[in-house]
Amino acid sequence: MARRNIVTTSRTTPATPTIVDLDSNGSPLDPATIKPLPARAVDGFWAKHLQIPDDASDIVVFVHGWRNSPAQSLARARQFFTLVESTYHAGRDRYPALNTWRGHYVLVRWPSMSNPFLTGYRRIRERAHAMTTQGHAADVLAQLLGYLNSTRRRPGGPPTLRTATGQYLHAVGHSFGGRFLVEAVQAAADERPAVLGWQRPDPRYPYALDTLLVFQMAASPQVFAQRFERILHDAPINGPIALTTSRADRATGLWHRLAEGTPGIGRIGATQPAEHITATPLLAPTTPYRHEDLDRRIVNIDASWRFRRGRLWNPAGAHSDIWYPESAHLLLSLADLAR
Repeated sequence: MARRNIVTTSRTTPATPTIVDLDSNGSPLDPATIKPLPARAVDGFWAKHLQIPDDASDIVVFVHGWRNSPAQSLARARQFFTLVESTYHAGRDRYPALNTWRGHYVLVRWPSMSNPFLTGYRRIRERAHAMTTQGHAADVLAQLLGYLNSTRRRPGGPPTLRTATGQYLHAVGHSFGGRFLVEAVQAAADERPAVLGWQRPDPRYPYALDTLLVFQMAASPQVFAQRFERILHDAPINGPIALTTSRADRATGLWHRLAEGTPGIGRIGATQPAEHITATPLLAPTTPYRHEDLDRRIVNIDASWRFRRGRLWNPAGAHSDIWYPESAHLLLSLADLAR
């Protein structure tokens, strides 16, 4: 684990994220000691290290996926955040509701390295699940979002989380990182964690996400009708749950089928409950998404035409082939439609 766990965002380097490292139990690590923070110290940790610039318009919390070392996860997060910035500035007129985009980025890192085969896939799948069901990851995420909520200034409009300068909150995951996020959000809904107060008509939740985007999710296609059924009806997400898919994703095709008996969402998309699901293709940055394209609780987004590269010897195939302007365009479009 790298000794430097916190990187403060600079407006001159907008793609450099704030980093929050979690251990295998889901506890945040103290960057000075690389040891888990005691529960009583977590609130002070957020206040010290999770400072949101006044001019930020949107906060993006990114959770990486399978087989990322700390250095790799930071490099790939920077790559994605830079794509978001450059895609917006190359075509800001494509997002008419975004008066401006000044992103503030938070990277949540967790121990996801394993061998690239079935045994490694199973081990990390079980770890991601245990970090939220047996560990502290769900509470930590709720506290992180609760801290952002505590600094908000709420403008008019729907009851989404907006911080001190009217900021919007977006959660983005990849692979098991997406499963990790969904587990945590549902766990927060189930537990009703007492993290700060707020002035929503329905006061059950300490935060709300404006958007939830998962690239190549490592989970069963029936999971939203089974384990995650609550997230469709009774969880703090205001926009759709957007899920990309690719037929070239061998990790969620082969390994997931061998581990769970069916290809994963990253390969074939969510399939149940059908009445809450729609589908649309991943679009080029020059083509706008329409509100009706994304107007269901779950949206499968077929990215097979773009997420298709993977060396023959790589067991994961195109599972991590997501770093394109089209991916950034999808996030920006969701943010635009959330206004």
